[in-house]
Parts: sequence; C-alpha cells; structure tokens
Amino acid sequence: MTAQNPTDYLDDFKRDGFVVVRGILSSQKLEDLRAASLSAEKFARSGQWPHIRAVGRQFPPWTFSMERGIWGVQHLMSPELPGHEVFTRQYFSEEILSIVRGLLQCTDDDLVMEIFNMLVRPDSDFELRWHRDDIPAEATAEEEMERLSRPAFHAQYNFALWEDESLVLVPGSHKRPRNNTERNAQPFEKVLPDQLVVKLGPGDIAFYNNNILHRGVYDSKKKRVTLHGSVGHSDGSKLRARNVLQHGIATSVDKLDFSQLGDGERQRAEEMRARLVKLGGESGDVGYSQRG
Repeated sequence: MTAQNPTDYLDDFKRDGFVVVRGILSSQKLEDLRAASLSAEKFARSGQWPHIRAVGRQFPPWTFSMERGIWGVQHLMSPELPGHEVFTRQYFSEEILSIVRGLLQCTDDDLVMEIFNMLVRPDSDFELRWHRDDIPAEATAEEEMERLSRPAFHAQYNFALWEDESLVLVPGSHKRPRNNTERNAQPFEKVLPDQLVVKLGPGDIAFYNNNILHRGVYDSKKKRVTLHGSVGHSDGSKLRARNVLQHGIATSVDKLDFSQLGDGERQRAEEMRARLVKLGGESGDVGYSQRG
C-alpha cells in the first residue's frame, strides 16, 4: 500500500507488514545509483567479486559459484567493490533513515547498521520458496507466534532502480502463524490466498517486516537491479543477531570507509557501525536461519 505521510507509513507497516513509498530520490541521485549498480553488477558477473548470491542457492551461507550465474551481489559498501562510495552515501542517507526512524519509532541513537546488498536479473529463471526470513519452515504455530509476538526491531527494504515485481507476500501474515492452507502449500506454490505482488517503479522503495510470509520470483528476461537492505533497532540485540550476521558482514564491517560522508552523517554511520560490532561481539556463533 502506498503511504502519503509519515503517520501513514507507520500505520500501514504495522497493519500490513509492509509499506511502499514512491519516488524517494531526485532523478540525478537515481542515475548515480544506476551507474554504480551497473558497474558493480558487471564486476560481479565477471567472476571478480566472490560475495555473490549464486543461482540455485536461496539462503546463507552464500558460496562462490558462477556455474549457473548470479542473482545478487553482497556487501555493496565494501571499498573493493566499484561504486561503493555511492552505495555508502545511499545507505546512510536521510531519505532512507528518516523513514526507518518513523517505522521503528526511534532516534538515530537507536539505529544499527545491518545489511546492504543488491538483487539482479538471474541468467535463468529462479524462485525462492515461501518463507519467513528468521523462522524456519518446520516451526510450529506456537513457535511462529513466539517470534511474531515480539517487536520486529528492523526495517528491511527493497529499493528498485528499475521496475520490479519480484517480491510476493501475504499482507498481515507478520502478525499470525501460517493457516492450514499456507502450512500445507508446496514451497514453490504459485499462488496463495490473499497474496500480493509488490509492484515498484524506479525510485520506489518497499519496507517490510522480513518475517512476513513472502517469496521472490525472478525473471531472467526482465532487467532488474534492486538494492536490498535493512536497518536495525538496538533493542533487537540477539534477536536480530542471526538474521544479520549470517550474511558474513562481520568480516568486512571494519573496512568500510565513511570519510566521504558529511560530518553529521559520518558520525551517525560510525555509531551505527559500532552498534553492529557490539552485536557481533556479544552474539558468538549465530548459525543460519534457513536451509538451502
């Protein structure tokens, strides 16, 4: 659902588990991101970037394999990746974080740096099964509700640089366990009752609770570059640790370069990074949320 003001963002996010905000960037910033993303995508497709999402692998741990091509590029802010300066400015931008603060009902002092990756057109059609990001498919209804009854402590997003209709979700399913139809459905069931295809235009961003019931459908014939990120709330602590650290971000976080950011943004970025480092230090071996 498209929101018109910050109050609507929060109301829709709570009720539906997602909200779409249209056209958050100027045309120049959008073009800068497109240029950076195409450079990063080309670099990854050439086999020079080991941090990819390979076709055939749906969830972490991500392994380097170019055999079937890629559907994602990890660690966009890493200094070794072309375009990292543009991606870093965008992740810590007020356009993104002002909405996040509204959704999480917090201040900059609560924000935690999490993931920032890119989802791209696969070389062959590829789909993700129905899932919740941090609740395994084998969970009972009681186990699902044990997690869903707690605050989300994050705002995950898909930010489309070109048109994107890849995210499919069931509105409101972030507040309840799967019903019998959903629980008995095949993992790659084409249609579930009440599902919605989230349609994004260039510059549109969809924020969603990543424990909403959802899947991804990736068409090899359609151009796709969508920035995929999340920002956390410090109160999430170990509840968020596995969901974030399983992506391997802890190995590169110290290398990120924030020198290009303005004074206020640089201080905010450093503090967000420090909270992530603290989270990693407190959490130990977190394992993985899903298999496959």
